[in-house]
Amino acid sequence: MRKLAVLVCLLLPTQAALAQDQGREVTGPRAVLEYRDRPPVENRHLEERLDTLLPALMEETNLDMWLVLNREYAEDPIYFSLVPQPTFAARRTTMLVFHRTDDGVDQLTVNRYPLGGPYESAWEGGDLDSQWQALGELIVSRDPARIGINVSRHWPVADGLTHALHLRLLEVLPEDYADRLVSAEDLVVRWAETRTQNEMETYAHTVSIARSVIAEAFSSRVITPGVTTTDDVAWYLRQRFVELDLPAWFMPYVNAQRPGQTCDSDTAFCGESGIIQAGDVIHTDVGICYLRLCTDTQEMGYVPKLGETEIPKGLIDALKVGNRWQDLLTDQFVIGRTGNEITAVTRAECDRKEIECSVYTHPIGFFGHAPGPTIGMWDDQDGTPVRGDWPLHANTCFAIEGNIKTPMSDWDGQLVQIKLEQSACFDGDDVHYLAGRQTIWHFVR
Repeated sequence: MRKLAVLVCLLLPTQAALAQDQGREVTGPRAVLEYRDRPPVENRHLEERLDTLLPALMEETNLDMWLVLNREYAEDPIYFSLVPQPTFAARRTTMLVFHRTDDGVDQLTVNRYPLGGPYESAWEGGDLDSQWQALGELIVSRDPARIGINVSRHWPVADGLTHALHLRLLEVLPEDYADRLVSAEDLVVRWAETRTQNEMETYAHTVSIARSVIAEAFSSRVITPGVTTTDDVAWYLRQRFVELDLPAWFMPYVNAQRPGQTCDSDTAFCGESGIIQAGDVIHTDVGICYLRLCTDTQEMGYVPKLGETEIPKGLIDALKVGNRWQDLLTDQFVIGRTGNEITAVTRAECDRKEIECSVYTHPIGFFGHAPGPTIGMWDDQDGTPVRGDWPLHANTCFAIEGNIKTPMSDWDGQLVQIKLEQSACFDGDDVHYLAGRQTIWHFVR
């Protein structure tokens, strides 16, 4: 029943996605919580993750203890995913200790300022030297065989332990404990990439907000052909997210394609900035974060010429090719298959079906470019070492990102590039788009 509930939530189209897919005007983004109302939701998600997800992941990665050590304004990248909100920094030096037991995982802090929430304080008060001494004594008293620390050559998110803190840790541990310290990179990646049931339900709402703001921007309430620039639309998107108190994790990007521009097989990305003209194909790329979950979305629009009441058939067909490319990619999602394997099979299928495609799909979650299996890079379609070798797991989410190029008869055979990116989650069997996907053009009228 739990799995059914997740699938029902994921499969139900949101208001914004349904309206866009049916060609109706979207009147505005769905409800966004005020700042003061967000921490209770985020903290419920955190407690669920710590209580149900972390024990399984520590067992999977064979760690008895996990240390996340931070100093104020030099926090470990994974730190904010582990602490209750509102938290703005690691006060002075904050030490998180997770110890796996037969009953689950003890969630401890060695910290002058108690974190509260799910954490039990193992030490409070005193100076920095006594804090480090208390950490060493706590570790020895628990006698863990494998202690995970956040050091990694290949995964930035798992490389948060600074050199100075690493040396200080070694100083407060018995000499023979140095061999017990191992990289926690597998645990960090699994923690960051895995979504719980409640997170996936929330995620669909977050993605619908992003899509509805794009629908606003790609409409006549924002765009006047011959007047509005691509930068005007990009800043409209940015301003709307500011008004909704939704941080953008990168500056929105808008570009336009039209006949006469250079767009061939050697051009990585087609489209230019400047004044938007009637007859232009427009494209945007936006990403926001809400309730600790980040989105990454690219969609396409068309600005009609005078007298046009419908999207040109060539563009309708081109978007269908883009959707077929998405299906070719998501059909390859199988547990245990690596990102490089998925990329290679998808590219081979594109070649077989004579689709000119490029694949650069990535995980999303706490970060817009999150850890997990890299499925192609826009500038390297032949496989990505290490991150592309990471296997696919259930309950992980991705920006299904890439593009296709196809000739346009209305443009004397010039290629048009369809650049798509939609957020989706893989439940272990199927890929579900969180707020639908673009199957019809935004029509600026």
